[in-house]
Formats: sequence, C-alpha cells, structure tokens
Amino acid sequence: MTFAFFVRLVTTIFVTAAISGSAMSQTADEKLDRFFRAWLDETFQMRPLDATMLGDHRFDHLLDDISPEARDRWLNFSRVVLETLPKEVPWDQLSRNGQIDFEILKSELTRSIWLAENTRPFEEDPRTYGSYISDCVYTLLVQSTLPKETNLKNAISRMSQIPRIVQTAQQTLRDIPPSVLETAIIQNRGAIGFYEKGIFELAGDTPQLQSLRAATVPVIEALKQHQLFLENCRLTRANGEWRLGRDRFAEKLELVLDAGLTADQVLADAESEFTRVQNDMYVIARQMWSQYFPKVPLPPDDMPGRRSTIAQVIRAVSQEHGTPDTLIEDARATVDRIKQFIREKDILRLPEPDRCQIIEMPEFRRGNSAAYLDSALPLDPLGVSSYAVSPPPADWDAARVNSFLEEYNQHMLQVLTIHEAYPGHYVQLEYSNRCPSLVRRVLQSGVFIEGWAVYTEQTLLDQGYGEGNPALRLNQLKFYLRAVVNTILDHRMHCTLMTDDEALDLLMEGAYQSEGEARLKIIRAKQSSVQLSTYFVGRMAHYRLRQEIQREMGEQFELGRYHEAVLDHGSVPMKYLPELVRTRLQKPR
Repeated sequence: MTFAFFVRLVTTIFVTAAISGSAMSQTADEKLDRFFRAWLDETFQMRPLDATMLGDHRFDHLLDDISPEARDRWLNFSRVVLETLPKEVPWDQLSRNGQIDFEILKSELTRSIWLAENTRPFEEDPRTYGSYISDCVYTLLVQSTLPKETNLKNAISRMSQIPRIVQTAQQTLRDIPPSVLETAIIQNRGAIGFYEKGIFELAGDTPQLQSLRAATVPVIEALKQHQLFLENCRLTRANGEWRLGRDRFAEKLELVLDAGLTADQVLADAESEFTRVQNDMYVIARQMWSQYFPKVPLPPDDMPGRRSTIAQVIRAVSQEHGTPDTLIEDARATVDRIKQFIREKDILRLPEPDRCQIIEMPEFRRGNSAAYLDSALPLDPLGVSSYAVSPPPADWDAARVNSFLEEYNQHMLQVLTIHEAYPGHYVQLEYSNRCPSLVRRVLQSGVFIEGWAVYTEQTLLDQGYGEGNPALRLNQLKFYLRAVVNTILDHRMHCTLMTDDEALDLLMEGAYQSEGEARLKIIRAKQSSVQLSTYFVGRMAHYRLRQEIQREMGEQFELGRYHEAVLDHGSVPMKYLPELVRTRLQKPR
C-alpha cells in the first residue's frame, strides 16, 4: 500500500463518519469519539491480536501480517492519523475531558511512531513473537466471554497461522542480545508444553477435542523447529546491543512516562529517595535486632554497620516462608484478610462481583517476574482477571529454590498481593474498565497503573494493615526500595557502561535482594528500557498528590472518597490527575 492510499483511506473513514448524521450538529466531543472509533477499527483490522488483547472479538480467528511490508503500513497509517487528527477534531471546541482524550490519543500516536522508528523488536527480540505464538490462543481460552465453542473454533483457526508467524520470525530475527535470547528459549519451551498439554487442560471436555488435537500437531512441529533455531542463534545471531544509549533513553522516557520529567530529573529523584528509604529500613531493623539476635551486639551505627543490620534482619525474617508446593495456596491465603481490612478501614469500595482468580503462572510467560495481573479486557470487561504467581522452576537446584522462597517469604507475599490485586492492579483496572471514556479504557498509562500499585503497599500498612508487624513493614520497604533501585538501574544500564557486577552489587548490597532475584532483574533491565522506571515515577506522583489534596482539604479529607476520585477517570497520564481529582471531589461520593 502506498502513502497516498493511506491518505485516501483515512479521509474516507473520517468523512464517512462525519456525514453519518448531521455533521453540522455534531459536537467536537462527538467528532473525537467517531475519529477514535474509526482509528480503532482500522487498527484492529490490520492487527487482529491487538483487538483480541483489548477485548474486541471480531477478529479472533485471524492473526496479523507481521511482515516488514505490513509493519511499514502500520507506521504510515499512524503518521497519517496523527496528521489528520487536528484537522478533523477542533481541540479548542472540545470539553476539558475531550481535550484530555485528544491529547492522550495524540501522545499514543506520537509514541508509537517514535518506537517504530527508533527500536527494532521484530528484528532483535524473539520474545516479540511470543504473543503471536501463545497469547493469541491463551487469551481466547482464559479471558474471552464468548461461548467456549466459539473460542475454541477461533483458537483452532489461529493455530493454523502460527507456522507462518514462526517462519516470519526466523526470516526477520538478527542481532539478538544474548540476555533476550535466553529468555526467549525458555518461553518457547513453555509454549511447546502449552500446546502439548496446557491447552487441553483449558479446553476440558469438548466435542471439538479431535479438531483441537489435530490443530496442535503442526504448531508443535513448528515450535520445535523454532526451538532449534533459537538455540542455534546462540552461535550465529546472539550479538546484538541491548543498551538504548543516553539520548534515545531520554527521548523514550519522556514519551513513555508522559509525566513532564526528564531522565536526569527522574534519576536524581530516585537517588534521593534511595537514601530516605535506607534510613527508614534501618530504624525498623534496629528495633527488630534483639528479637532475632538476642545475644549479639547491634552493629556500629555507621554506614557499613547500618547496612549490615538491615541485611542480617532481612535475612532472618526471610526464613519465614513456605514451600514450592504451597506458594500458590499461600498467595491465596493472603487475599481474604487484605480484602476484609480494605472494607473495615474504608480504603475504597471493592469491585463487586469479585472476578479475580489466583493461578499458577503459565510456563510460557515465566522468566521476568514472580507475579503479574492479567486484568479483564477493556472491551470485554466481564471476563475474569488472573493474579498469576510463578513457582520456582522444576530444574532449579535446592539453593536457588530456597533463595527464591526467602525473597517471597510470608511477609513479602502479602505485599505482593496488595500490589497485584487488592487494592492494587486488579481493583484499579476494574475501576478503569468502567470509565465512560473509550479513549481512556483503551489507551492506559503504565505510570498510573504501576504507580498506584506501589502507592497502595505503603498506604495499607500506614492505615494499620498487619497491626504494626515490623517484619511486614520491613518487607514493604524492601519492596518499595526495589522500585527505587529499578529506576537507578534502568538509567545506568542504558545510559552508562554499567557492568553486570556493578548492577549486582547495587541490587544485592544496596537493595538487599537475593542473588537469584538480582540476576533476574539485570536480565529484565537488558530486555526492556524505561518500563522499570514507571513504578517509582508513578508512585511518587500518586504519593505527592495525596499529600497536596489532604493538606488542602484538612478535616474534610476522607481516604476512601479520595481513592475513588483517583480511580474514577481511568488510567490517565499522571499530569492530568490533579485537576481531575479536584473536580471529582467537588461532587458527592
């Protein structure tokens, strides 16, 4: 397709939308809504997997054309839409909410163009193809609310297209960073297991079982060939550069965070917070010292002594953990008491009905984190959400398994549940899915989402969750310190020549992480850029806004009402939140 074709295509879409009804009587907000829906429809036709992942099931039987030519068409389309937007929708005639939605869409288009022009995930990151290989089917069977037989029919149709995806991957991939490749190898092995076994567990008893079994055969064959290809890439193609570089990192950070901060400002903020959190951790650890070391003198009150005190107490507290076999059940056990506390203290109103399930993380998604939240899809919001927890892999030795369990001890598991589920990601994204703005339901801010989850960890403990248990508070501070250090690591790994040993020292000595957790974080820092900074930047914005509003309102401030005012607008960029929250607080709860 030529650029001129795209101009004609977009013009046709928007002119048609404008004249469907009385164009003269349309408000600017209605024009924006039509524009956005037209853009979304065209995007979904080009990228059916995006439609599925957002909950639009019209294209669930299809998979994207991901050839270089098709991806050029994606980019050209975004350029045309960005150019057309201000011509079709008059910003100054929009309501304030409409202006915010306009700017969110404009930022999304600008960001996607920059990423397409400045990064090469299809050429350098084999994990990019994982969504087309596994998530394309898994999401249909787990999150779609369509009838089971329809989802299986669509899954079978999609599976017939997976060998094409694998072939494109092998033709396109080159210059792969070794750290990225190793995770891709693990995840592809998990994908093979999914099609050999996991898919049948999800499908259950069905008359389509024979067709499903037949459909898995070419997929498994293609993925086994792909496994050999990936393993061979260790020798032939694992030579890519993972560092983004100072200039591109700074540009990407400002575009992705959309928080009005530069990379240097974010780093300075994180380094200052690093010192503050260390001091808080020392106060707690010093109080706990005699409980765990009753006959041992407290180390000297200097910097090495303080760090030794914190490290030794953390190590002692970390022994209070479960087993690999009980990890999922241990996570489930944290849920009821956290939800009860939220209700009793009116932290906010929890979504009803509760559609969050706690599951074992699928193998093809493991490798980067111990847990995640798969929320109900914005355009299919009545589906389930999944709080997924990863047990230690079966091939780990005893020492590595023990290190993992110490990191996610019984105290840390509670913090993890607060972050991922209640009142963190699950609750916030349930609120987000109810936002009347389609733009905000679809185009969500990762900074808002991750920042809210981190903010809630401290908030629940500040309001009395855990009844002042110092071990719980120490783990909460350690978990927050991880967000702070992630930001420092993110910047230094991509903007300087920080070595793995230097990164390991920062994480283990500076943030008290286990070696296993620290090594996984280094891998993650090499496999991504900027995303690790979203947690800290978002948390600071949420925390500071809370302080401002609470000070302004004085005795009229109600925590539950405030939190609902924060969540009432969808997952918006943080720069819009102050005005939106203040406006919402002028209305009844």
